[in-house]
Amino acid sequence: MSFRLLVIDDEKNIREGLAESLREDGYDVVCAENGDEGWKRFSSGDIDLVITDLKMPGLGGDELMHRILSHAPGFPVIILTGHGTIETAVTAMRDGAWDFLSKPVDLDHLSLKVKRALENRELFFKHRRMEEELVRRRQFKSIIGNSRNMRNVFDTMSKAAPSKASILITGESGVGKELVADAIHELSPRKDNPLVKVHCAALSASLLESELFGHEKGAFTGAASRRRGRFELASGGTLFLDEIGEIDQNVQIKLLRVLQEKKFERVGGEQTVETDVRIITATNKDLKAEIEKGSFREDLYFRLNVVNILVPPLRERKDDIPLLVAAFIKEFSDENGKSIEGIHEKARSRLYAYEWPGNIRELRNCIESAVVMCQSNIITVDDLPPALRDTAEEGWIHIKLGSTFDECEKIIIRDTLSHFNGNRTKAAEKLEIGRKTLLRKLEEYGLGSPLNEPAI
Repeated sequence: MSFRLLVIDDEKNIREGLAESLREDGYDVVCAENGDEGWKRFSSGDIDLVITDLKMPGLGGDELMHRILSHAPGFPVIILTGHGTIETAVTAMRDGAWDFLSKPVDLDHLSLKVKRALENRELFFKHRRMEEELVRRRQFKSIIGNSRNMRNVFDTMSKAAPSKASILITGESGVGKELVADAIHELSPRKDNPLVKVHCAALSASLLESELFGHEKGAFTGAASRRRGRFELASGGTLFLDEIGEIDQNVQIKLLRVLQEKKFERVGGEQTVETDVRIITATNKDLKAEIEKGSFREDLYFRLNVVNILVPPLRERKDDIPLLVAAFIKEFSDENGKSIEGIHEKARSRLYAYEWPGNIRELRNCIESAVVMCQSNIITVDDLPPALRDTAEEGWIHIKLGSTFDECEKIIIRDTLSHFNGNRTKAAEKLEIGRKTLLRKLEEYGLGSPLNEPAI
């Protein structure tokens, strides 16, 4: 990796001399002749380390450092000091500077300090990423996944959850939309209030209207008493409407009014009921297509789709398969009193090769079946359901058109390693790369086995 350094000094000879020396060390170096120009250059966002003089006309090095550290905590800044400014440099160190050097600068000493500062920078950001990952796992403990697609979902959820905005969760059947709704509620300020769920596709239009808004006694045959609807029950909390694309046009109109006015009347009643509810909806339908067909109101769509969270299908997040499999094996082993440690590499290859039309739900059922059928401590190909046993596993690697180079490389390494039953030496030979390079790529792409269990 080539690091880009920013050297800031108002003396041209010093500035250019330092830059030339650092370029000989293999760094990409850019320069600025004062603090204001240096701040503009830093703000471009592609700088890895700053070396700045302390005393300069205009924006001084100490003030520049404070700006940088307030913008990017932990960022490495090396201060250059002239005669008589050592005490100021020590103060800068207390304020967060990585190190300081006295002029005239010892170039060998500078080279060593830059090398150490960049190593420290990488450790700092790696540690911060680990802390962020631990926080994320605590927040989204019900949702398993660490692929790039799922990290995007988690990021959107984290930003949207504290707000009052309506959220529309889209995605194919079986991807886990309800789990996303659960997590958003738990991350919201409403978490101590009810989360009420309604499966809209399971009810007729008349029953759904009564379910949502409640009814008065005698409103229809069988209405023996007043009944509070889900909007009342969820007041102060969250209402999750699953399969929102299935609701009747008349119910759509009433739902739109509630979203606009925060009030409604029970079926058969005249009393207006006010409600404070955060709406989360989900659908596996293309609502824009439904709008064009005239079966879904466009104004309601815009009310519901303030924030959209698209949950990717499993075929687009196959990197999560080992994590999901490990969790499901533990769940169903405990449930069935078995001690299954993992899954054989050839069986895992079948899981990668399969396209999973039923998504996470289908994978979960597959692993439950495999656990039940398994007679040893490792799930093999013979334990998998017929659809998986018959899936071709060798000779092909499937890469989605439009994937980035890194995504392609990750899939190729993952599937090649799986083909050789986890043998890294053979995989490296087949890929025509060194074993150390393969190990570095495995760490970079997070392709190590979950929970350090080599069988998974």
